Amino acid sequence: MAAFLVFEISIQNQEEYDSYRSAARPILDQHGGRFLIRSVTGKEGRIETLEGDWAPERFFVIEFPSWDQARSFYYSEAYQHSVRARFASSVSKAILVEGEPWTYAR
Repeated sequence: MAAFLVFEISIQNQEEYDSYRSAARPILDQHGGRFLIRSVTGKEGRIETLEGDWAPERFFVIEFPSWDQARSFYYSEAYQHSVRARFASSVSKAILVEGEPWTYAR
C-alpha cells in the first residue's frame, strides 16, 4: 500500500529554504518519492480555504510506494541533516498517511 507525506509550509527565509530544497530532492528520489501536489500560493498555484480556518501558504503531497520507504526517507541520516535548513527557514507541519489513490468506478 502506498504512503503519502503531507506538508504545510510557511517560508520565513527563502534563500535558506532553497538550500534545503536542493539538498532534499535527490534524497527524495533515492527513496522512491514523487510529488503528487506541489502548490505555491501566488506563484505556481492557488489555495482557497473552503472550510474551517486552514490557510496554508504552501502545500505538498509526496507519494512513496510503501510506508517503510516513506519512513526510510524521512528518518534517513541524509534527510535529517538537510531538514535542519527547513526547520531554520520555515514553519511547517507534516504527517505520514498510509492509503491508496482513490479512483471512482464509473
